[in-house]
Amino acid sequence: MQKEHEIICAGFGGQGVLSMGSIIAYAGMNEGKEVSWMPSYGPEMRGGTANCIVIVADNRISSPIITKFDTAIVLNQPSLDKFENAVKPGGLLMYEQSTIINPPTRKDIDIVCISAIEEADKLKAKQVANMVMVGAFLEKQPLVKIETIVDTLKKVLPEHRHKLIPINEQALIRGKEIVKETAQVSV
Repeated sequence: MQKEHEIICAGFGGQGVLSMGSIIAYAGMNEGKEVSWMPSYGPEMRGGTANCIVIVADNRISSPIITKFDTAIVLNQPSLDKFENAVKPGGLLMYEQSTIINPPTRKDIDIVCISAIEEADKLKAKQVANMVMVGAFLEKQPLVKIETIVDTLKKVLPEHRHKLIPINEQALIRGKEIVKETAQVSV
């Protein structure tokens, strides 16, 4: 595994983009890694653009401000348009299938399409689409363990939200399974 992994999570406000990034960062911290989480969002509460830069590293992070990423996790077309070319050659671009009209075209990166919203609907919990994406990401880039993500949710979610932890865990696992199933099909 790399010593440092730089991620951009991007989409519309209300899709759980900032939560996705902060959970990865908190989990990295809980595993004793160096982390940075830097959110950026428009003035709108929902529907505006939102993104966050997450860095997970074994050693001290020199700067949280970066413009090229090892991984981009995008949940809408404007984010794909903005960040596709910001993925380093050899990097990973994951995107939510139903929200993308013009899929990525680069040939020098690993591109993974995930039906996160559809899978969240199957779990009868639309709000966990972001966790499906996190699970898929962790299957491709095992920066932290799923168990650590679940433990982190127990620590960061308010007590009255703990009833949502099992559905989030199911979403994480389903995301990992989707990537495994896709890999078996393409072999």
